Amino acid sequence: MNLRRGMRWSGILLLLLLVTLAGCKKKPAAPPPTPPPPPAPAAPTATLRATPSVIEQGQSTTLSWNSTNATELQLAPGIGSVGPQGSTAVTPERSTTYTLTATGPGGRQEASARVTVNVAVPPPARPARISLEEAFVQRIRHAFFDFDKADLRPDARVALTQSAEFLREYPEARVLIEGHCDERGSTEYNLGLGDRRANAAKDFLVSLGISASRIQTVSYGKERPFCFESNEECWQENRRAHFVLVR
Repeated sequence: MNLRRGMRWSGILLLLLLVTLAGCKKKPAAPPPTPPPPPAPAAPTATLRATPSVIEQGQSTTLSWNSTNATELQLAPGIGSVGPQGSTAVTPERSTTYTLTATGPGGRQEASARVTVNVAVPPPARPARISLEEAFVQRIRHAFFDFDKADLRPDARVALTQSAEFLREYPEARVLIEGHCDERGSTEYNLGLGDRRANAAKDFLVSLGISASRIQTVSYGKERPFCFESNEECWQENRRAHFVLVR
């Protein structure tokens, strides 16, 4: 009986010893905290300006730039690799947009500058001066008269004014003014009437500033008609001060 009791107490003591030993074991150390991630690389910056930004064709402008956090800088068009900051002169032939591209670990950045080139507009080409003979045919206007009259009608004044413009533009031109009449009336009378018509046209041109030395007159009366029918329409064609270019 005492032996059993002793063995029981021995087991209890052993159990308590084991529990005590288990409680005395060291707890495992906590793992160290995870370090924060490294900061992200800074993004590159880029600025570009043109001074002046508006030029005339043939003039130059200066491009100036600045950049940070970039490992490579390209300036286009036509310039290529550049340093972090600097300037260069350019002479574009036409309006151009220049672009600075900055590349680095933190990414890519662009900056642009527009240069406007004012291109001179050439004056319109003057038409080739046609020959004197061609200009005479195109621009000279004959003067027409009423029956038995040598007075200048309004339409005759307009025609003679246009003829004066030709004579001013071609100062080398000299003209003969022929006086003509229709078939009615005597030969002698019509010669006199034709003379008055030719001189009326000459006097008007002189009043517009054309030198009298450049103008000759002659009367053919009814002897050299332009139209040969006996009606008013034909007679009107023959009542005229007719211009001929003097060679």
